[in-house]
Amino acid sequence: MIERIWSGKSWCYILLLPFSWLYGAIAILRRIAYQKGWLSSWKSPVPVVVVGNLTAGGNGKTPVVIWLVEQLIQQGFKAGVVSRGYGGKSDHYPLLLSSETTPAMAGDEPVLIYHRTGVPVAVAPVRRDAIKALLAQHKLDVIITDDGLQHYALQRDYEIVVIDGQRRFGNGWWLPAGPMRERAERLNTVDAIIVNGGLNQSNEIGMVLEGDLAINLKTGEKKPINQLNKAVAMAGIGHPPRFFNSLNDKGVELIATKAFSDHSDYRAQELQQLTPHNEPLIMTEKDAVKCQHFAQDNWWYLPVSAVLNNQTVLKQVINLIYSSKKTCV
Repeated sequence: MIERIWSGKSWCYILLLPFSWLYGAIAILRRIAYQKGWLSSWKSPVPVVVVGNLTAGGNGKTPVVIWLVEQLIQQGFKAGVVSRGYGGKSDHYPLLLSSETTPAMAGDEPVLIYHRTGVPVAVAPVRRDAIKALLAQHKLDVIITDDGLQHYALQRDYEIVVIDGQRRFGNGWWLPAGPMRERAERLNTVDAIIVNGGLNQSNEIGMVLEGDLAINLKTGEKKPINQLNKAVAMAGIGHPPRFFNSLNDKGVELIATKAFSDHSDYRAQELQQLTPHNEPLIMTEKDAVKCQHFAQDNWWYLPVSAVLNNQTVLKQVINLIYSSKKTCV
């Protein structure tokens, strides 16, 4: 129902407009307060790159974070990642991730980023605390924040907004009548706009998510995804249909799909019931980090990587790092 409202296919959004006006007024006043200095913000001693979005729901920002980190590593730079750790509940903050950190402690996305990249990752509701914890133990050239575009208590040196190329901004209204955290005019002030799928405009960078090798959660076996025919697919991400459609496009015959809410906590029994005849169960990598410890032999996940149609963002971030080093000399 919420997808129909946010996409503009239902008039029910009108009933929610008073709440949206309130949300929008608070968002605008809050941003102005930070711009005017009425609310204080913190400046990191190393450059901060924010990867965020204007809308609620999955847009592909985490693959962009992973892509940027991996590209910087290849260029010889040391990057760290901070996140709010949505969905995780730790008994202390800031929390520096280790191989023993679970999604229940840190959230699924930070754990995914940590295992994919191997770089230092810290989570805290106050991202300043996460950055300080990283810098206390690691010499880093740059900090990447997974989400946090609206976290104005942290000053940033470079802003990247990721847009879902299919859904764009829906009906354009603030939450809860629409998907917007901030209005589209905010794009005029960011450094880069990356569009995940669909058609990108002239001032936007196109991106696709690529991945054709499925990995078995229990054994680590790798297999071309199109060999997992007559499979069941599940996803607990911001926009599950994107994942299901991508599997269809890759030649996977899906006999059933199951969409869970974003950041869902899974139980072994509820997932086992999805495949009563032991069919292959395909999930996203984000889901897999939460299912690893009770995985079954027929469970597979599909890791994907972001591929951008130009290297503008990487070049600008590298220039930012070099400029920062010159300033410190």
